[in-house]
Amino acid sequence: MNMLIPRIIPVLLVSKKGLVKTVQFKESKYVGDPINAVRIFNEQEADELAVLDIDATVEGREPDYRMIENLASECRMPLCYGGGIKTIAQAIKILGLGVEKVAFGSAAVDSPELMKGLSGQVGRQSVVVVIDAKKKFWGGGYDCYTHNGRKNRGISPFDLAKVAEDHGAGEVVVNSIDKDGMMTGYDLELIHNVRSQVNIPVTALGGAGSLDDLGRLISREQIIGAAAGSLFVFKGKYRAVLINYPSREDKRRLVAGIA
Repeated sequence: MNMLIPRIIPVLLVSKKGLVKTVQFKESKYVGDPINAVRIFNEQEADELAVLDIDATVEGREPDYRMIENLASECRMPLCYGGGIKTIAQAIKILGLGVEKVAFGSAAVDSPELMKGLSGQVGRQSVVVVIDAKKKFWGGGYDCYTHNGRKNRGISPFDLAKVAEDHGAGEVVVNSIDKDGMMTGYDLELIHNVRSQVNIPVTALGGAGSLDDLGRLISREQIIGAAAGSLFVFKGKYRAVLINYPSREDKRRLVAGIA
């Protein structure tokens, strides 16, 4: 696994068809048009892009296939989509629109056999599980949440990562709710402990505020994916909205673990 080259991945949150950013899964702030962001990341040659519809599961609706098709047709890099996927048929439809990977959140807890069935048809490289983890108030450890951090699922991220691997997922994304939007650095303990549980690629999300944060993550964990939201949509201490991505030279330094 460590022979794979780390990917630096912008994560776009979509709500009501707009691009938003949250802080600890709250305080949703509109930051622009998703299609425009995709075009900018195309120009900046992003390694990969993840788009998460944060309304679909909460509202109990199907994925917005028209939106996904529009994003996929514009996107010139590998695209991962998550949000509202509950059946194999939905996932296959999304992959047929030009998306390379589909991400499961609540379905990975409720119906893990869904991932096994899908990976058997399309290969596990197209199956991703997003693990939204939050530190417990008492006693230490972490719990997994779904529905935008509103529903505690009573399972640890370490156990869920193992369930994901055992049921055909080819990658897990570990997202710290506590760190979301804070821009104070990743929860390296959480990432390290999840990574120690599985033999599939792990992508880290939540907390990146600088290229140094990405560099520390990559060099310390030999992580496969360094993902971020705020870092790639805001600039400066006042968080002016500016879609951005590391230059080629910065990316080379990050991947070399010398940022």
